[in-house]
Amino acid sequence: MSADAHLPVLLRPAVDALAIESRHDGTFVDATFGRGGHSRLILERLGPRGRLIGMDRDPEAIAAASEIRDPRFMSVHARFSELQATLDALRAGGVDGVLFDLGMSSPQLDDPRRGFSFRSDGPLDMRMDPTQGPSAFEWIEQADEAEIREVLSGYGEERFAKQIAKAIVAARRRGPIRRTGELAALVAASARTREPGQDPATRTFQALRIHVNQELEELSLALPQALAALNSHGRLAVISFHSLEDRIVKNFMRGAARPALPERLPVRARELPPPKLRIVGRPARPGADEVKANPRARSAVLRVAEKLPSSPR
Repeated sequence: MSADAHLPVLLRPAVDALAIESRHDGTFVDATFGRGGHSRLILERLGPRGRLIGMDRDPEAIAAASEIRDPRFMSVHARFSELQATLDALRAGGVDGVLFDLGMSSPQLDDPRRGFSFRSDGPLDMRMDPTQGPSAFEWIEQADEAEIREVLSGYGEERFAKQIAKAIVAARRRGPIRRTGELAALVAASARTREPGQDPATRTFQALRIHVNQELEELSLALPQALAALNSHGRLAVISFHSLEDRIVKNFMRGAARPALPERLPVRARELPPPKLRIVGRPARPGADEVKANPRARSAVLRVAEKLPSSPR
């Protein structure tokens, strides 16, 4: 799969946010290699003694990373929650920037074998790493109606979660729901109305993908690890694509940018522990031209923060 098969969202703003020019011989982490669009631009800006670590939980992304023949680059098959363990294993020490692009890559969405999309029929898989954990099919087969309803409502913000969960359980009694096309048709028959231009299955597929891959839990575990790994003035840049993950990023950055207040203890302002992060600029969104060229970019938002020197590693 060539790098051209996927258009990275907010490519230059995200790499600009890492401020590589001020530490061009430092160590950086692209925690979502995908097809390497961000990594290749980071390498263009890195100095000769710089180092880039590309991580991804998708084995196909790691296979694509082998196409980069640059001694400054290495790839690692790992989840977000393994960020600190990965850096420790590589003896990387402190790093100068960490980038997360939380969106799906086009090869993942466009390959029916992966089961991520309702637009083409394929096996109901949805795992970022097909070698690990239960697939969406396996989870649907064993989950009870209340569990399915909770996942669709919580991770998909699906108004018709109750109806869809009931329909899934009823269909399951007649036979396994093995294909994305079967699930999409079932959801379409269960959701009475939908926002203009949105497929009825959009929220259900999002919810199942998030649940199967534990995406929000992985992100919540990774952000504190990224902060701990950063050197002073190191940058954390995160591109999110829906409100659930953006809320986690926003709350984490805002919380780390405020002094930690001791509970029920009166303290003077000068005695407050210093904040750990400084939020850099306002959230960035794709312009009209980028959205026109890549409609999948329309919901993206980039948030950036810098580690303060008063927060020791």
